[in-house]
Amino acid sequence: MRKLARSFYDRDTITVAKELLGKYLVHQSHGREKVGKIVEVEAYLGPHDRAAHSAKGRTERTQVMFGPPGHAYVYLIYGMYHCMNVVTEREGHASAVLLRALEPVKNVEGRTQGPGLLCRAMQIDRKLNAQDLLSDDFYIATPEETEPFTIVKRPRIGVDYAGHWAKRHLRFYIKGNPFVSRL
Repeated sequence: MRKLARSFYDRDTITVAKELLGKYLVHQSHGREKVGKIVEVEAYLGPHDRAAHSAKGRTERTQVMFGPPGHAYVYLIYGMYHCMNVVTEREGHASAVLLRALEPVKNVEGRTQGPGLLCRAMQIDRKLNAQDLLSDDFYIATPEETEPFTIVKRPRIGVDYAGHWAKRHLRFYIKGNPFVSRL
């Protein structure tokens, strides 16, 4: 596997979202390497995107979204589920890609269809918030072998409050993959 470079993340968020599909999320935890193939993501385009956390401005919670690209933005929803985003674009832009589903590859136990289940299975919590994704124990990599796939575009899930932003096709997944959270 080849770890993604900082320049991969420092690009247009939609491009990064699509190109994260098929990549491997790797987390070394408690002496075990967990690996999952990214099969579903959602793009959040910055403060002008009413569905993005950064739409409410810079806060303690969203600070990492405004930081340099290639860091993890991990937060808690409903007081019980962690979600992981990958910060994209230039510092100050506040864009990110939510990881929605993984296909287990190595040492991943439990369901991975949905951002909260994905984080639970990969042992990702707020301790990893702002973690550099170029670190040795938490990163995204290109697998040695890849198979061609078709990308499906759909509206994001759970952002009905965001007006016209809720209808934008900013959710991307690998067509036919059984680990996608919702069709």
